[in-house]
Amino acid sequence: MKVEAIYGGRKAPIVVQNTVQGEGMEIYDLVRQSTYKDFTFLSIGGIDWNHDMSPWEAPPMFPKDEGFTAGADDHLERITGEILPKIIEEHDLEPEYMMLSGYSLAGLFAIYSMYRTDMFSRIVSASGSMWFPGLMDFVRDNSLMRRPDVLYLSLGDREARTRNPVLGKVQENTEQLAKLYSDMGIDTRFELNPGNHFMDPEGRMAKGIAYALSR
Repeated sequence: MKVEAIYGGRKAPIVVQNTVQGEGMEIYDLVRQSTYKDFTFLSIGGIDWNHDMSPWEAPPMFPKDEGFTAGADDHLERITGEILPKIIEEHDLEPEYMMLSGYSLAGLFAIYSMYRTDMFSRIVSASGSMWFPGLMDFVRDNSLMRRPDVLYLSLGDREARTRNPVLGKVQENTEQLAKLYSDMGIDTRFELNPGNHFMDPEGRMAKGIAYALSR
């Protein structure tokens, strides 16, 4: 695992971003172009994507892909129990709040984290994998450990256009979650962006983070 950090002020919010291809610093630069808000940015890479980002086991979506192997709880514990406490102590930080953000499976991970920790008061999920098998049942059967002050969800308007019946649920599920959290009184924003899942991921991610920082 590789953690890259760009530090803001001592009391600046901390944004934690799980990344798949080292895109963290590009996201940071895009956020800085969109807001004057000071923040500390932690980019976590070197992730075993289908393991660390998946909350429970699930079969692969396509025959040649790898399955999902339920490492999210362990990864979340590393973030909340090791990475963040160490950085906060070493740099004598008193962050205003902490935000967890992610794209695709990392967006799913961000939503899942709300049911496993109370550390993050702002959540950003861009093109999150809300198609993940069992997610909606999990949400119905579990309670949030903390209601975030701000929750941002986005999706590409072509992401649900697929022959795969599981992946095809992504927009329906994301919209249902947005309504559910909004009805709970959470400051929730849902946006549809043009294009499929792979169009401008860094830009979509930065847009969500900038929005959450502005609230």
